Amino acid sequence: MEGFVMTAQLLLSLSILIVVHEWGHYITARWFNIKVEKFYLFFDFLFPLANIMNFSLVKYKKGDTEFGVGWFPLGGYVKIAGMVDESMDKEAMKAPAQDWEFRAKKPWQRLIVMLGGIVVNVIVGVLIFIGITWLMGDTYVPRDYVNQHGGVHAEELATKLGFQTGDQVTKINGQDFDDFSEVVKPDVLLSQNSYYTVVRGGQELTIHIPSDFIENFNDRNAAGRFLSPRVPSIVGEVSKFYPEEKEKRETIAHRVKLQAGDRVVEVEGKSVQYQDEINSIIEAGVGDTLSFKVQRGGKLLSFNEDFKGYKRIGFGARGIDKSELASIRYSFGQSMALGTERAFGVIFLQIKAFKKIFSGEISFRKSLSGPIGMAQAYGGTWDWERFWRMTGLLSMVLAFMNLLPIPGLDGGYVVFLLYEMASGKEPNEKVFETALKIGMGLLLILMVFVFYNDIVKLFN
Repeated sequence: MEGFVMTAQLLLSLSILIVVHEWGHYITARWFNIKVEKFYLFFDFLFPLANIMNFSLVKYKKGDTEFGVGWFPLGGYVKIAGMVDESMDKEAMKAPAQDWEFRAKKPWQRLIVMLGGIVVNVIVGVLIFIGITWLMGDTYVPRDYVNQHGGVHAEELATKLGFQTGDQVTKINGQDFDDFSEVVKPDVLLSQNSYYTVVRGGQELTIHIPSDFIENFNDRNAAGRFLSPRVPSIVGEVSKFYPEEKEKRETIAHRVKLQAGDRVVEVEGKSVQYQDEINSIIEAGVGDTLSFKVQRGGKLLSFNEDFKGYKRIGFGARGIDKSELASIRYSFGQSMALGTERAFGVIFLQIKAFKKIFSGEISFRKSLSGPIGMAQAYGGTWDWERFWRMTGLLSMVLAFMNLLPIPGLDGGYVVFLLYEMASGKEPNEKVFETALKIGMGLLLILMVFVFYNDIVKLFN
């Protein structure tokens, strides 16, 4: 079921963004009285092989334009008269140029048409970020709360850097911060020579972030294996069975009737305050019997339970009380400024990532995610706030990716048009067609690679 929800969210998000992108090309073409023959969500052929498996799932004609949904569920396109595009239909190009064709228009007009999709993606992305900022504001765990309540819980990835559970993170790159989630923001992990300032046992330490460290965050669970606030050992939800086990075995917590609000204060004779202390004691090894004490109101309850074959007690910690979270609401004007900044921050982040990839600091394979990786980012439950955040992020990413100077993408056409505008000469038709074929071939190879890469990541 989780897989279905992930896939459904990704397809809906991509469908919205593809339609608005192609609408950007469509509307700008119509502004200049250019005929648009097709407007398709997804491809009605086996991309990029234009003459193979040509059929639509749905189609209808309005005016000169055929609108439809193709069977190949990646991407989409508008077929603009007088332009060689993904369909590679060159028959019409053999006839003299007509006034209503793309090729008959001035270079600056054609440039606007080619940039139309990118511009609309940027506008949509910015509007989504503004809307979310205005409607939702920000809710976060304050840094000071974490530092005053046991510091951080250092998981696998954090201990590799030199963190220890109980550390207090006071600065990032020498700067104060308030929102604890800043410690794991991609912008921090991608910045050159990033470091954390940490207080441990009253002494200030510096922990540097390796240039390739972000490679460890190539799955949606990676953040949970880094740094998190320590959670009090207060029972939140009691599991009836251990979900990871095929055999439905009753949990110890359910068997002894632990209740929400109970606080575990002692395990194996050792005093505990935080959930990670319970886990550490158990992971260090206990006998066939586990002893623990629980505070329930004014009562202290003691338990000695059979622990042979068990790995945990079987309850989820309550987590940080909502009253401890910081909330900020923004005016519409503030939301416009901050939402725009956050939207364009996605593009700046992409530029940083590309710089690190091309410099060899991070692996291209490890940093690349395809449809499976993107679907996982949405999560296995439908959350509209997260859906729109992801949609806004993807809109900005698609705008950036489409601007890359690769033939077959909008950026490839832009390069040829800029050449024409600068030189006053049209690019050689054969050179353009060859470049387009090569570009589309590279895109196909990339598509196969990202699918393969996603599958490999699933089993690693």
